[in-house]
Amino acid sequence: MAALDLLGRRWTLRILWELRDGPFGFRELQERCDSMSPSVLSDRLRELRDAGLVIRDDADRHDLTELGRSLRKAIAPLGTWAETWADQIGSSSDSGS
Repeated sequence: MAALDLLGRRWTLRILWELRDGPFGFRELQERCDSMSPSVLSDRLRELRDAGLVIRDDADRHDLTELGRSLRKAIAPLGTWAETWADQIGSSSDSGS
């Protein structure tokens, strides 16, 4: 349940998604996340570091840890499911259902 609580917080999954191509400095990551507020980004990065999913390097850039990369692999099937779901929902609304 703790993992679902962390991942369910606003912006958490977006940060993890953006870090797939990391590492990124704070400002660059903020821009990639549609200019989210710096206080929220700072809080989420701290939570993700505390959870062992993100690390900050000597150049003050943020990157996924091995554990963070393994989480991405674990939730990838959810992304596939979401695409199927979105297609079905789109098809239903197109047909007037």
